[in-house]
Amino acid sequence: MNTFRHWLAPLIFACAQSAAAEDLVTVYRQALQADPQLKSAEVKVEIGSALKGQALGQMLPQVSATGNWSTNRSSQTNARNQDIVQNYPGTRYYVSLNQTLIDFAKFWEWRRTSKVEDQYAAEAIEALNNLMFNVVERYFIELEAEDELSFAKTEKQATQKQLEQIQKQYAKQLLKVTDLYAVEARLDQIIAAEILAESKRVTAQDNLRELTGVSPAALNKLRDNVEYPEIQGDLQQWIDMAQSQNPAIAAKQLAIQAAENNVTVQKSKYLPVADLQLNYYDTNTGYQSSNIGPTRTEVAAINVTVPLFSGGTTTHQLFEAKHRLQLSKNDNEAAIRGIIKETSDAFLSANADARHIRALQKALESAGKSREAMERGYHYGVVTISDVIKAQQDEYSAKNDFVKAKYSYIKNRIRFMHALGSIAEENLQEINGWLEPAAGGHSAP
Repeated sequence: MNTFRHWLAPLIFACAQSAAAEDLVTVYRQALQADPQLKSAEVKVEIGSALKGQALGQMLPQVSATGNWSTNRSSQTNARNQDIVQNYPGTRYYVSLNQTLIDFAKFWEWRRTSKVEDQYAAEAIEALNNLMFNVVERYFIELEAEDELSFAKTEKQATQKQLEQIQKQYAKQLLKVTDLYAVEARLDQIIAAEILAESKRVTAQDNLRELTGVSPAALNKLRDNVEYPEIQGDLQQWIDMAQSQNPAIAAKQLAIQAAENNVTVQKSKYLPVADLQLNYYDTNTGYQSSNIGPTRTEVAAINVTVPLFSGGTTTHQLFEAKHRLQLSKNDNEAAIRGIIKETSDAFLSANADARHIRALQKALESAGKSREAMERGYHYGVVTISDVIKAQQDEYSAKNDFVKAKYSYIKNRIRFMHALGSIAEENLQEINGWLEPAAGGHSAP
């Protein structure tokens, strides 16, 4: 079994285990069973194996047998103008064996299908990698949407309480009408943001359900005490690793090799073909089923066929093969450039997110202190309600940005592993350890 299929087997056929909580690994295992693209990739692997078997079969002995049983009636007119009629049974047995001796086109077609089989296996690995990446990305996109909605609802509740207090003070003529309008305007903004957040959450749920085929329950949340380290190492070394082990690149390179073999196949059609033929023929009827008596014929022959002219078909097939080879090379170059960009962007983004998280944590602490100071200042009458609203808005914004930075780090880190081609279920298990079980649930083992 080739190398790619050896890698693929333990990954694709990993057994799924159910769990009550909708944690990351549980969602992944649901997707592993339900994703149609992964199933199609598995079928393509089997198609590649069948193509290779067909090509090999063309080089193996071809044996056929034919039997014929007939009732014959022969009528002849003799010199006396009399009809002489004969009725007799007829039998024919024919067994033929043909074995290719020299046919370079068949040999290179077998080589081509071997590369196609490996190409499909590499594409299946890439399909599995894509599934793991999509599960992580969509899982945390939904968590992000849920947090954004939660922040909006929390801020709305706090602002509504604040508005009630402002209305009471305004009724006592302790505040100006501009203060009342400022709080009302802020509440309207929050309600609009809540509507948008709810729409994002529904869309995120639909995207995750697209992978699993089922609607997930409440997802496990990200723990607060998670470390977000930067990715170590030299970027160029990571890029070199991605080019050498990414299965998408491997599939493109195998497609080039298959296309090169196809060019050789078309060139081989100009060469002579030799095959061995062994025939056994047993019959008691001859030409036009004439009665000739029992006859046995055994033939051993070597047939040589020299192609001379096919109307230009062979030439144009060669032209097509060469152009398809160039297409494969162009696809490979585009894939390499894409992987270089993806690896670099994911590496730099993940490390920027790690630094951003530390900076936002300090910014959140400062925003909290500023909000508390503004509320005290408003109580003593040294700041306006607009200043308080602005401080509160800054704190909620800082909380939202802080959480988004964490999700961005996780998505970029898994994107980096995907670009390297080294993403595995162990990576999902690691991230799954950063989650805390939802109420009433537990994490998958």
